[in-house]
Amino acid sequence: MLLALNIGNTNLTFGGYAADGKLTFASRLYADTALSADELTYKLVNMLALYGVHPHEVTDVIVASVVPVLTARLREALAKLCEAPVLEVGPGLKSGVRLRLDQPAQLGGELLCAVVGALNVCEPPLLVLNMDTAATLLAVDADGSLVGGMILPGPQLSLDALVKNTAQLPQVALESAPKRLLGANTADSLHSGIVYGTAAQLDGLVQKLRAALSAPQAPVIATGQLPESVRAACETGLQYRETLILDGLFALWQKNRRQR
Repeated sequence: MLLALNIGNTNLTFGGYAADGKLTFASRLYADTALSADELTYKLVNMLALYGVHPHEVTDVIVASVVPVLTARLREALAKLCEAPVLEVGPGLKSGVRLRLDQPAQLGGELLCAVVGALNVCEPPLLVLNMDTAATLLAVDADGSLVGGMILPGPQLSLDALVKNTAQLPQVALESAPKRLLGANTADSLHSGIVYGTAAQLDGLVQKLRAALSAPQAPVIATGQLPESVRAACETGLQYRETLILDGLFALWQKNRRQR
């Protein structure tokens, strides 16, 4: 079994792939930077057990990370967990994606995985949206080259900043749809503003990026912590794939396993 792991700023997502490429399970843990290597090992062992997987069944591992402090601890945890070789997403890895960027090495591993995963399900040109602590929109041209993107605060980060820096704004649950467009109280107004504001923002940015690609019908492949309420409020048709980054990790492993 291949164990694919991605450490984002908010979550550590992981999944297991059988020899035929089928995703047999997928889950996530909070990416707590205070976790030690032993604590990571303990959590991974227990999560694998939850899905009926023994660590000795793991034959290969691939890892992407944008949190360096956890990357080193995860390496140590994996060494304790199993004896499988570990492939890390980084410079020099064969991806099949041309990076037309000023500094390609700055591209986060999870974003490369998202692009690879998106190209496995849609023909370019296309847009990729990854929603984590930050929302990242990436543009892939008709040749399948990553030509650039945008980074902006995710809806939960925006909500947290408002609540933290104001005296009377409450936390609201973004997964549920707002009761109405025009809120009649503070909580409903905040809920509506974040959900519909995020949706309108995404709709506008998608329109601009499609114009930049000269591809008015370019599909948008979305993943990450994008609330269902925001997806429903978007006028843009989003193809949401929860395991897009894990699928991209599997595809990268397939392309690079013989190089080890």
